Amino acid sequence: MGKKILVTDDALFMRVTLKNILTQHGYEVVGEATNGRESVELYKNLQPDLVTMDITMPEMDGISAVREIKKIDPNARIVMVTAMGQKNLVVEAIQAGAKDFIVKPFQPERVIESVQKLLGN
Repeated sequence: MGKKILVTDDALFMRVTLKNILTQHGYEVVGEATNGRESVELYKNLQPDLVTMDITMPEMDGISAVREIKKIDPNARIVMVTAMGQKNLVVEAIQAGAKDFIVKPFQPERVIESVQKLLGN
């Protein structure tokens, strides 16, 4: 059984792209969230092995969501998804408890490298 991943991004195209990359490499995308609040709720319900988290989203941004998920599960593994030029936000996300980050537009090998590094497989 593949490791379970929750994909969080307000853009459908980005969720689909990430989902395709992950499923092609044997991971199971168990949920898709369109904002931070949804991501926190789905994390509680699905208990995924890893979360990909966009930074800029409506309702609740990715950094706030990282903080909330870390309250639920201090061991949560979260990879930030960032656009170019969001370095200061990435630093904030890492301080909040994110473990790694990947940059849009996605390079599939970089996505998988990050996921494998955090899941140890």
